[in-house]
Amino acid sequence: MSDHHVYVIECADGTLYTGYTTDVERRVAEHDAGEGAKYTRGRTPVTLRYVESFDSRSAAMSREHAIKSLSRTEKEALIGDG
Repeated sequence: MSDHHVYVIECADGTLYTGYTTDVERRVAEHDAGEGAKYTRGRTPVTLRYVESFDSRSAAMSREHAIKSLSRTEKEALIGDG
């Protein structure tokens, strides 16, 4: 069962934010409410653009790091905008 997720949201200012969670719906709602990451506060509303699911936390965290290391162009290609 895939309980660990890496997600990419697009903020109202057009920037992309990548994170890890065990509950995507709850986490996106937290970002939208201004209670998520410091980066996303004041950049609401946010839109969920991409999710990958994993069986282990370590695999998800490794993928989160890899996505955060991508360029904007590479992230857009990943989420289907490229």
